[in-house]
Amino acid sequence: MKYQKSVNVLIVLIVLLSLLAGIIGILSMGGSGTQTFLSINSEIVHLYGKGIYVNDSVAAAAQAIAQDWVTVFLGVPLLIFSCIFSGKNSLRARILLAGTLAYFLYTYMSYSFLCMYNHLFFVYVALMSMSFFALTLVMVSFDLLELKKAFSEDLPVKTIGILIIIFACAISLMWLGRIVPSLVNGGTPSILEHYTTLVIQVLDLGFVIPVSFLSAILLIRRKPIGLLLSSVMCMKGATMLTSLTGMVINQALAGVKMSIAEIVIFPAANVLVLIGVFAFMTKIKEPDADKAIKQ
Repeated sequence: MKYQKSVNVLIVLIVLLSLLAGIIGILSMGGSGTQTFLSINSEIVHLYGKGIYVNDSVAAAAQAIAQDWVTVFLGVPLLIFSCIFSGKNSLRARILLAGTLAYFLYTYMSYSFLCMYNHLFFVYVALMSMSFFALTLVMVSFDLLELKKAFSEDLPVKTIGILIIIFACAISLMWLGRIVPSLVNGGTPSILEHYTTLVIQVLDLGFVIPVSFLSAILLIRRKPIGLLLSSVMCMKGATMLTSLTGMVINQALAGVKMSIAEIVIFPAANVLVLIGVFAFMTKIKEPDADKAIKQ
């Protein structure tokens, strides 16, 4: 793979720093425990009060800790595995690598902008930056014409494209349903708590959902860039939605109130995306050793 050495260096650093951040997030417990105060928006907010997420809300801390578990025990192993095999001209591994890096980028972008300031601030920023550049290098290493040849003609592009569109619509409706009423009524969404803006909703509505629609449309039209974007989005979605499913479970254990949509949509979308991942992985024809895609 082109830029393999640069990507390897970045991934080693990402693995080390994400393990550091994840383990601290999971194990740090110092503090007096849950505290309650009135936010600037006159909302009662329950702070976690322990560990690195001491000043985050109970809901946000529960989500972050669940994501730390997924990052340490799923994200990091996937990153190592896909990096090793992408260096051996495995196209499946390179697509998996891109999708996993997209997960790390999304994760630490959200940590950098959402988590209350703590001692891991520079670690979050470094992980966000390195994930972005590693993902960029991996994405530009693909030869789109060769990539199109690598996918079987019987790849169910319409089915996968429709599943991606359904996922994007479901997430859009869920977030709009939480935000629009407060705009109409002149208040603030309850999910804002004591934070300054809705970071996750910004990332989803501004990036994830538009890219999902674009990749689905291009995939249905069987455009090479559509094959690349949709396969990477499915890989990223599989890891991210596994994390979100963990968040739903951890929030429930923490006593956080959630809407039926959140409880149902994320696990259901997780299943749909895993179906898409399976379809992509089984329809890729790996290049022969003597005809490897040289990037």
